[in-house]
Amino acid sequence: MQFSIITPSYRSSNWLKLCIASVADQGVAAEHIVQDAGSDDGTLDWLPADTRVKAFVEKDAGMYDAVNRGLRRATGEILAYLNCDEQYLPGALASVEKFFQAHPDVDMVFGDVVMVNPNGEYLYHRKMQTPLLHHTWTCHLSILSCAMFFRRRVISEMNLFFDPQWRDVGDGEWMVRLLRKKIRMATLGEFTSTFMQTGANMSAGPNAHRENRRLLATAPAWAKAARPLIILRHRLRRLLGGMYRQPPFSFALYTGNPASQRVIRQVQRPLARAATHCV
Repeated sequence: MQFSIITPSYRSSNWLKLCIASVADQGVAAEHIVQDAGSDDGTLDWLPADTRVKAFVEKDAGMYDAVNRGLRRATGEILAYLNCDEQYLPGALASVEKFFQAHPDVDMVFGDVVMVNPNGEYLYHRKMQTPLLHHTWTCHLSILSCAMFFRRRVISEMNLFFDPQWRDVGDGEWMVRLLRKKIRMATLGEFTSTFMQTGANMSAGPNAHRENRRLLATAPAWAKAARPLIILRHRLRRLLGGMYRQPPFSFALYTGNPASQRVIRQVQRPLARAATHCV
């Protein structure tokens, strides 16, 4: 079972090096496709020669167009996309592979995520449950794309690519379509990924807020009217599902210091936090 990991890239040279390292040491069959939009920050001084990736340098119409381009080039059975400022934790892909082999009926699985600052230090974590249609439609995503893995048939048979007209919240609109198609989803129950809060994440920008309102406008009238109840149900589901409980743990990621080794972080006081979008 081979993975294809897609990374859309633009002017993120330092973060991209760490992202690539986190995919390269997974110990499973994987191709890492980097779709660079023509970075002028030094990325192209080293990326084309990096044998750990398949690099394609071409203009695109935004992140989701870049991801689509990578997906169309992908040859793996299990697909995912990982942004430059995100990483996989050790053994993540092996755990995902084992899950898919044991659950041939599942098309998509979600891992848990450790949120870090630009120095790779722990901030808090997010445990995942399978998303619900009307919560996603009215409140955006409750999962993170860096810990999302799906079978090739989602795009090869169902043609469910991202819609590139969305610049910042295309993953939310995409998830609504997947849920409406009743794609079979599950959770892994393990930390697989890190998400870096840089202060400039697209999901926190003004255009993301505009696009969230635009997505909300497409939801059924009853769901918009019942939004407070939908949010309450989501919070109760997380509480009853144990999403806020986590014993002390450790994780290892690349920080660039040292450049070629993961740094182990010990978390003595785990802090669970929900997504920022009305949950």
